[in-house]
Amino acid sequence: MVIKICIKSFKLVKMKWLTLLISVSFLSMAVLAQDNQTPTPQWRPVYHFTPVKNWTNDPNGLLYVNGVYHLYNQQNPFENKWGHMSWGHATSNDLIQWKHLPVAIPEKIDKDTTWIFSGSAVWDKNNTSGFCKSSNCFVAIYTADQPNLKKESQFIAYSNDGGMTYTNYEKNPVIDLNKKDFRDPNVFWYEPGKFWLMTVVLPAEHKARFYKSSNLKDWSLLSEFGPQGYTGAHWECPFLIQLPVKGTNQKKWVLVTSAAGGERGVFEQYFVGDFDGTGFKNDNPAETILPLDYGDTYYAAIPWNNLPPDKKIYIGWMIPNPQPTSPWKGQMSIPRDMSLMQTKDGLRLVQYPTTVVSKDLDKLSQNNILNASNIKINNEEIAVDKADKIKGNAWWMNAELSVDANTAVAGFKIAQQKDENNKTVAETVIGYDAVNHQVYVDRTNSGGGKVNEKRLKQTIDLKNNSNTIKLTILLDKSSLEVFVNDGEAALTTYIYPAENADKIAAFANGGNALIKSLKIWDLSKANSSQ
Repeated sequence: MVIKICIKSFKLVKMKWLTLLISVSFLSMAVLAQDNQTPTPQWRPVYHFTPVKNWTNDPNGLLYVNGVYHLYNQQNPFENKWGHMSWGHATSNDLIQWKHLPVAIPEKIDKDTTWIFSGSAVWDKNNTSGFCKSSNCFVAIYTADQPNLKKESQFIAYSNDGGMTYTNYEKNPVIDLNKKDFRDPNVFWYEPGKFWLMTVVLPAEHKARFYKSSNLKDWSLLSEFGPQGYTGAHWECPFLIQLPVKGTNQKKWVLVTSAAGGERGVFEQYFVGDFDGTGFKNDNPAETILPLDYGDTYYAAIPWNNLPPDKKIYIGWMIPNPQPTSPWKGQMSIPRDMSLMQTKDGLRLVQYPTTVVSKDLDKLSQNNILNASNIKINNEEIAVDKADKIKGNAWWMNAELSVDANTAVAGFKIAQQKDENNKTVAETVIGYDAVNHQVYVDRTNSGGGKVNEKRLKQTIDLKNNSNTIKLTILLDKSSLEVFVNDGEAALTTYIYPAENADKIAAFANGGNALIKSLKIWDLSKANSSQ
C-alpha cells in the first residue's frame, strides 16, 4: 500500500509514477519521521533560497518592483511535508539574501477547502482592476484547488500593501471550466495588444490555453496550443516569454511547460516560435522535444514579471526526490538569465546563472578565491585545492578544459572524502567524455545521504565536436547545478555529502587533459539571511 504525499505538481499523476517520484510506503514512514526530527544543517543551502522551515515547492508570483525581487512559493506553513498549500513570501535586493516574510495567501478551510496552488502576480500600476488604493498594488492570479468540489479554477486576490497581505476577489473564480485539472495561470501585460495575457494548462489534454483581459477580472479565450512535444505526463506550470536571439536584433517567443511522472521523470520542455497576440505557432515539428534541463530535479520554473526590458530572469523549484532534510524540505535553483542562440538545429535556449548574482562573486566570497591555469593532467587525479582554501561545499566554479579528443575523459571530483589510507570513500564526478561529446554527473559514490537511485548517472549530449569545454559548477551544500559552454545546457540535481566530504580534485582517464583556467569562489559566508 502506498501513502501519497500529494505534491501539487504531481498530485494527479498515476499512482505508479507517484511511487517512483515522491510517494512513500509504510516502510519508509519511520525514516521520514526520523529525517523530520533530526536537523541537517550540513545540507542547508547558503546562496540558494529555501524556507526557514517546513515544505516548499513551486515558485509563484515572481515580481520585481522598485528594486525588490518578490518570490512567493508554494508552502506548508505547519509541517515539513506537502499539505496546507499556501503562498509563502520572501523578498531580496540581490537574489542571494532573502527576507523571509509571513504567509501572504493562506489556505481557506471551510466546507469546500481551498488550497492556494500555483500562479503569478502582477503590479497593477494603472489600476486596471479597480482594486488599487496605493501605488504598491499587486494582483495575484492563482489556481484554487477545491478537492471537496473536485475541481480547479482560477482565482485572483489583490494587495495594497506591497504584497504583504492579499484580499480574495469576492466574485471568484474568474475562470471556471468545472474541470478537475485546470491550473497554473501565468499572467503578464502584453504591450502590443494593451491587455493582460494569461497562459494556463489543461494538464491531462497536454494543452496550453491563452486568455486575455483588460481588468484581470473578465477573461476571454484566445486560443489553445498542443498537444505537442513531450506528452508522457500531465502538463503544468506554463509560461510564455519573448527572448532575444544572441548576436542579432531578433526576438522570438518561447513557451515552457513542466511535466513529471512519465518515463522522463521530472521534466521541463520548451517550444520556440511566434505569438501574434492570439495564438502561439511552434517553429519546430510537433514531435520535437526540447529539454530545459538534463537533471532530475528542475521543475515548475517561471520568470519574474516587470523586470527591465533587457533582463529575462527565471527560477525553478529543485524537487525533493527524496530529500532527507530538516527542518525544511525543498529549495529553489539559482536564478537564471534566459536568451536564445542560433544552432545548426535551429534556435535553442541558453540559460546561465544571472548576472545579478555573478557580478558580485568576489564580494560574496569575501575574496576567498582559488585561481589557477594551465594545469596538465595525464591519466591521473590531482588535488585542485591542496591548501584546503575552499571548504564546506558551498562554492562556485568556472573552468575551461581541453581534453584529448581521441581517448580521454576528464573533469572534476567534488564533495570528495578520503580515509586514513587516502582511499576515496565518497565523491561526485562531473566529467566530459571527449570521444562521445558528452557531459555527465555520476553520483554512484556520492554517499552521505540519499539520492535518487533511479538516475545515479545523468548526461548531456553536446551537439559540437570540440575537445574544449567550459563548465560552471555550483555546489551549495546539497544542491548541484552544472552549466555547459556558457549556458548551452544545464543539469540540476542533489547530492548529500558528509560534513567532511569537501575535497575537490581534477582527473583525466585514457589520455591527456589541460585545465586552461580554473576559478573557484568560496560562498560559504555569502548569505546571512538563510
